[in-house]
Amino acid sequence: MELEHSVLDRYSEGAEARQPELCCPVDYDASLLKLLPQEIIDKDYGCGDPSRYVREGDVVLDLGAGSGKICYMAAQLVGDHGKVIGIDMNDDMLALARKYQVEMAEKLGGNKVEFVKGLIQDLAIDLDAVDHHLKQTPISDAESLIRHQQWQQEQSSQSPLIADNSIDLVVSNCVLNLVHDSDKSKMIDEIFRVVKPGGRVAISDIVSDEYVPQHLKDDPILWSGCISGALQEQAMLDDFVKAGFVAVSYDKWESEPWQVVEGIEFRSVTITATKPKDEPCLDVGHAVIYRGPYSEVYDDEGHVYPRGQRIATCARSFELMTQGVYGDDFIGITPKILQEPKSWCSPAGTIRPASETKGGTHSGNECCANESSCC
Repeated sequence: MELEHSVLDRYSEGAEARQPELCCPVDYDASLLKLLPQEIIDKDYGCGDPSRYVREGDVVLDLGAGSGKICYMAAQLVGDHGKVIGIDMNDDMLALARKYQVEMAEKLGGNKVEFVKGLIQDLAIDLDAVDHHLKQTPISDAESLIRHQQWQQEQSSQSPLIADNSIDLVVSNCVLNLVHDSDKSKMIDEIFRVVKPGGRVAISDIVSDEYVPQHLKDDPILWSGCISGALQEQAMLDDFVKAGFVAVSYDKWESEPWQVVEGIEFRSVTITATKPKDEPCLDVGHAVIYRGPYSEVYDDEGHVYPRGQRIATCARSFELMTQGVYGDDFIGITPKILQEPKSWCSPAGTIRPASETKGGTHSGNECCANESSCC
């Protein structure tokens, strides 16, 4: 609990006065900052810019929204049909973010941003509802504690703060490292729970090149300063894969470390990943060709793609490989006549003969037939 209190206290201080030591240098989109009040900009603490991954129409969830800067930047990108939810557990930061909601709604042409009180490691718990319930029924003995726990379980299951499969894009800016190690796996599982099938994550955070020793983890100043709670660089990716995400990658990686403590390098990165669609594997005759340059690659679901070979895929995998983040690396081939769908998931590296896809349509970043307008 000492670590949690140190985080709350330090970021409450950050809501009162700027704490420059909590920031990494970040090249934010200046055009998106123009609308923001200076106080929100000054009292934001982060190490990356996940707003760059927002698409029009997205429902965006910002974990650890702080002053609301990323939320208000994202709100300028989601369009008329999108919205942004910022979640934070710190009352002072929430007050700062909510202070400018009316002003920002006028600038944005509508109230596209909502701030809620919650824990990023348990996105079902509505802490505003918990506060209200405790005022009405305070805990005074063991029996009232048990009753409160039962109420909280019911609230989380019946009225979760963030519903299952409701978010197009989860973003976060230097916050995951602040969660206690014992809750980090649950936190990533919660991110997976709330993302829609086909939805994405873009997480800017601090990683370490080596595992952080316990004596550094026990230092509340280093923990609240986004240092000793950092995940090791490979473990960060592995944890998202274990949760069920695919196409997990470091999209941004700072070559120079932000800080070095006892020889351990801590640097800013941005992780991107996709939640696969919850659809059965149905084969209708699709194939994909891995372009290269590597001799072969395999995805997070165990499919192998040798360079240049037509590999059979189900329709779900075909869409992911040709329209998702893999799209630049693969050529998709749709047969001229689709087969009758059959439940099937190709064994690793199953070759689809060219005879089965002749005359089909090809998708990908091919050059056009007219050389004068070729890409």
